[in-house]
Amino acid sequence: MEKLHVPVLLSEVLAGLQPRLGEKYLDLTAGYGGHAEKILDVTQNYKDSVLIDRDEYAYEYLNEKFKGRSITIIHDDFYNSMLQLLESGKTFDIILADFGVSSPQLDMKDRGFTFKEKAPLDMRMDKRQKLTADQIVNRWSERELADIFEKYGEEKPGRAKMLAKTIVHHRPIKDTEELANLIKSKTHGHSKVHPATRIFQAIRIAVNDELGIIEKSLPLLPNLLNKDGRLAIITFHSLEDRLVKDFLKEETSFGEESRLKIGNKKPITAESEELFINPRARSAKLRIATRN
Repeated sequence: MEKLHVPVLLSEVLAGLQPRLGEKYLDLTAGYGGHAEKILDVTQNYKDSVLIDRDEYAYEYLNEKFKGRSITIIHDDFYNSMLQLLESGKTFDIILADFGVSSPQLDMKDRGFTFKEKAPLDMRMDKRQKLTADQIVNRWSERELADIFEKYGEEKPGRAKMLAKTIVHHRPIKDTEELANLIKSKTHGHSKVHPATRIFQAIRIAVNDELGIIEKSLPLLPNLLNKDGRLAIITFHSLEDRLVKDFLKEETSFGEESRLKIGNKKPITAESEELFINPRARSAKLRIATRN
């Protein structure tokens, strides 16, 4: 189970956050605790630290992993959790947000995040929510589908409309394999990337409101950081990174009145050694900031 998920950019995160003994740590997307374990090994401050994840499998795993430690583990999305922490007056010295989909989510067949195997059209990070990929694929209008394919999948408008029309025409679509094959049948030419990749990304983002939650949460981060506190954010695709980049640019644009100071002008990416061990790290970008 310890190899369930390999934390990306681990050494870079540790170097950027510079954890110290006794510091308070907040992990907004704790996943399977890879980053958290190493940071808490240094701080040794479990009682003042908080781990958050909306995935029930991750939540259960974290409870087992840190069993016997007086650490707070929250089963919710990070926006709701941040509001709860702010209301209770909590602040932290270190905050980490890893916005990527975890390896177990991709690898667990019944989750429906990937098209590599036949699986239900689910894609929910939180199984308690009602909206699923099946509802989007089989019930949303042609225009709604085209909009998310263009906005979240970054497909060209013409292709987005064509694929939306094709999906509506072939309803009901029963599983991930059928959807992927349908998209592939409407794609000409060859590419290293499967033609369904962008569409699956778009549907997943829509199911989980990923960008909406990030956009609402980013302005709250400085309020949760103590003076000289460090913030690390990992993104995995351009839409996430653009939101983070714009947020940091705005937060650091007020001179002495700025709440944050950027630690690295360009995003930090994985070294070749890590990419050899964990190919999924190839799209990861790390940005560091400090609270003024």
